[in-house]
Amino acid sequence: MTERTLATETLVRTRTLGRVRIHALEAGLQRLDGGAMFGVVPKPLWEKRIPADERNRIPLALRCLLVETPDALVLVETGLGNKENEKFIDIYGVENASSEARYPDRLQEAIAAAGFSVDDISIVIDTHLHFDHAGGNTFRDTDGQVRLSFPNATYHVQRGEWEWAHRANERTSASYLPHNFDPVMEAGRMKLVEGDVEIIPGVSVYRTPGHCPHHQSVLISSDGEVGCFLADVVPTMAHLPLPWIMGYDVEPLVTLESKRALLKRATDERWLLVSTHDPFTPWGYAVADGRGTKVEEAA
Repeated sequence: MTERTLATETLVRTRTLGRVRIHALEAGLQRLDGGAMFGVVPKPLWEKRIPADERNRIPLALRCLLVETPDALVLVETGLGNKENEKFIDIYGVENASSEARYPDRLQEAIAAAGFSVDDISIVIDTHLHFDHAGGNTFRDTDGQVRLSFPNATYHVQRGEWEWAHRANERTSASYLPHNFDPVMEAGRMKLVEGDVEIIPGVSVYRTPGHCPHHQSVLISSDGEVGCFLADVVPTMAHLPLPWIMGYDVEPLVTLESKRALLKRATDERWLLVSTHDPFTPWGYAVADGRGTKVEEAA
């Protein structure tokens, strides 16, 4: 495939952002069609960035972010979870099983490797409710029952995204699996937010629509430093060029403007960008190079 090392070979990477510690949690890998991931960009161009397998699929991380703040332990996104069947796992090339039987998936193993338990997490932020971003909101236990993965947490998502997920159509329904989010609402643990809001001091959500109409990214601020968990507005670092937009996006021209605004702020203010899907680079600083934005990799 390539000599570059997949980031998913490491469970946890930790760094400081101001006075806050953040942990990139590698919750596994999936493989999606490269053409769909890069939309109108020709294969000879995108395959130089992320090579495809014999089924034209590219590897994509299922990366989540754990944020230690004075007020709460915050988890941004929850990966894909353990509830899907073998056919699903084959189609999407999922590799997210834990190496230890006591954990239902690799995300929970990574949380433990970072020094925490699922009970320690008090806030979960879903950027949107697609299965590869919110699938780990719940898990299937050994008795086959679906339970909340983070029983002490309040989960946050845009109200518009919740409503959009519940009126899915032929174009969008495959991405929204109710067992990933309906049990959270039924348990009284889902909080619906509206617009750009601060969840707790230093952690806020920033609407970046286009991939879906109410998609949000997450900003972490501390002592003048800012990190941005991009989610699917820029799914990999290869998607930094403005016109490199996924075929999966329901409103690609809206994505274009969301990216334009986000990347201007990111370069002007030197944000640390955290990628949800880049298979090689978990995070790096946004740098203007005269033609657009590039990433300066960070340890």
